[in-house]
Amino acid sequence: MNNYDNLDELQMSVLSEIGNIGAGNAATSLAHILADKVMMSVPVLQIINVSEMATILGGPENELAGILVNMTEDVQGMLLFLLDQEFICMLVNVLMDEHIQSLDEISDIGLSAIMEIGNILSGSYISAISTMTGLNIGLTTPQIAIDMAGAILSYPAAQFGVMGDKLLFIAEDFLSGDSAIKSHLLIMPEPKSLQLIMESLGVC
Repeated sequence: MNNYDNLDELQMSVLSEIGNIGAGNAATSLAHILADKVMMSVPVLQIINVSEMATILGGPENELAGILVNMTEDVQGMLLFLLDQEFICMLVNVLMDEHIQSLDEISDIGLSAIMEIGNILSGSYISAISTMTGLNIGLTTPQIAIDMAGAILSYPAAQFGVMGDKLLFIAEDFLSGDSAIKSHLLIMPEPKSLQLIMESLGVC
């Protein structure tokens, strides 16, 4: 399984279900962190061209926070969360009792808090994959970058060129009170790991 174009309808359906369970775990975690009830939209899993990703995120010059986590042990690859400015500011304001309105105002402590959120969200999805496959999957310490969408996307695109020009992309909205929290997740297992996941799920 050398690229995502080889995934059939059943395999895509299974990956969507993993995304659904992971999003449910993430919503529960966010509700605990925000001390509020968090609902979620139905996650949408797509296979998209790398060149389309920046457009979906509001254009290559749109400023975002990217939280990158590497998968280790049985599965090798990356998870990249892309969080918009409104989401980040809301989280910092709740967690740190601050009142920032832009990404430029985030303190070092605020960045650390956002990295921890990334760690928790990543764990939510990895837990879903691990539970369904029976595989042991570890996670490295999150890395965070605040930059334009095009710049953030250039790193995983370069690292995973071996997979072709396609990426697995999950989009969803978390709803808390009157706020709609947009979350975008790129899941990038290496080819052998993707094959192993499919074999473990019995859909290879």
